[in-house]
Amino acid sequence: MNFYSVRDLRTDSKSMWQDLTRGDEVVLTNNGKPSALIIDIPEGSFDEIVHAVRQAKAMIALNNMRRKAAKTGFMSDDEIESLIDEARNGG
Repeated sequence: MNFYSVRDLRTDSKSMWQDLTRGDEVVLTNNGKPSALIIDIPEGSFDEIVHAVRQAKAMIALNNMRRKAAKTGFMSDDEIESLIDEARNGG
């Protein structure tokens, strides 16, 4: 995995593309913090890659919700129904 700043993307994109063609992942950083992951997409696998990335993002979100619920307490069925009704009524 190789790290490039946003500035490097403008000034040294050739190195980044070389890393990708070797199968390495590229991490773009903004102000020193990782902000994007770039991966090579093999021919004919775009849909599969997009599906896998979306699935991974959904699992991360679910795990974060589980951690938050375990930390702050779980909602009762009545509380959940109340929130659903509120959302349906535009409140």
